Amino acid sequence: MWTASAHIITAVIGAGVLSLAWVMAQLGWGPGLVAMVVFAAISYYTSTLLAECYRSGDPVAGKRNYTYTEAVRAILGGAQVKLCGVIQYANLVGIAIGYTIAASISMLAIKRADCFHDKGHRNPCRSSSNPYMILFGAVEIVFSQIPDFDQIWWLSIVAAAMSFTYATIGFALGIAQTVANGGFRGSLTGVSVVAGVSPLQKVWRSLQAFGDISFAYSYAYILIEIQDTIRAPPPSEAAVMKRATMVSVATTTFFYMMCGCMGYAAFGDGAPDNLLTGFGFYEPFWLLDVANAAIVVHLVGAYQVFVQPLFAFVEARAAARWPGSRFLSREVRVGPFVLGVFRLTWRTAFVCLTTVAAMLLPFFGDVVGLLGAISFWPLTVYFPVEMYIARRGVRRWSTRWVCLQTLSAACFLVSVAGAIGSTAGVVSAVKLHRPFSGYQG
Repeated sequence: MWTASAHIITAVIGAGVLSLAWVMAQLGWGPGLVAMVVFAAISYYTSTLLAECYRSGDPVAGKRNYTYTEAVRAILGGAQVKLCGVIQYANLVGIAIGYTIAASISMLAIKRADCFHDKGHRNPCRSSSNPYMILFGAVEIVFSQIPDFDQIWWLSIVAAAMSFTYATIGFALGIAQTVANGGFRGSLTGVSVVAGVSPLQKVWRSLQAFGDISFAYSYAYILIEIQDTIRAPPPSEAAVMKRATMVSVATTTFFYMMCGCMGYAAFGDGAPDNLLTGFGFYEPFWLLDVANAAIVVHLVGAYQVFVQPLFAFVEARAAARWPGSRFLSREVRVGPFVLGVFRLTWRTAFVCLTTVAAMLLPFFGDVVGLLGAISFWPLTVYFPVEMYIARRGVRRWSTRWVCLQTLSAACFLVSVAGAIGSTAGVVSAVKLHRPFSGYQG
């Protein structure tokens, strides 16, 4: 249970936590807090539905579904399998790009914090994030050679510890800034339309905020893969996974509340879209360095948690398509390590492609909201609800069926709204950036 919890926490408490102060600024104390609690409750509930779909037939001795897509194939079948696969794996690629951007921004923030300390806050200390993206990509090429999900448990535990580290530092800095301000900042409804923000901008930003929250709670699309790492203790993997989900969602919500609320209390409506790299804080610079270094280490692990299911899918399909290929089975020895030639080639190419894509799209906050909005409804709500209905034989128009379909429909509307707001943000960011110019910190 603790290993599964560490995997989930590594996946969930990601870079998304750092945008929550900005989210609170767009929504305000009232809607912001309600939205975080509601999204947490929805993520927990639908994850418990999905956990029951790990086995087909008998919940204890039935056939295992090793991936999210396999579960959809076994329970729903038809065209929904392809739809699920396209959305799931496209989203995993998007997350890999987003995390590359986020890691580079945190590495750049370390350099800028030291520059501000040495040369003063008025010095622009500008630099490009491109070299840091390349460095992060090089590190991920090495870690991507870990064969499968089972063997990255230690990386998830280290990454989870790092997420607690930077979330706690963000919380502490928020408290210190709030005390220095002489009280809490912010308002019940967030950024005012009279404070240099047009009514249309207020709407777009509020919708993007919903997308950011949904991204911050996104992990359902790797839940089955995480559940497959659990040994089969009595009563079942599903029971263990439900406990792991409760522990991890409660833990992440606690940290989200701490960072989001204290960041908003410290900066009010001017909260940056990244709490630790937006430089609301300048000192102590060494503590900012520790926090940003923890973010980078965490993102190294989180990247692997998300891409390992994609690696496994591609390699399984290749083995099924070309069963006698020497290229697929050939291994080479590099020092004490034995590496598969195909795994080395394709995984390295994947990391290189996501790194290049990150250099093309260096605006993290807008990408995060769009990813969360697009994937939230189908992967976190629709497929878990439909699989649960099919597996449990829930009668059409029964009370439970109506409640589940109402939940799905409401989340669909939230996803559409979040996608619209985030798309507007991405379009605006594209106009301000040149390809390969990097994030200009």
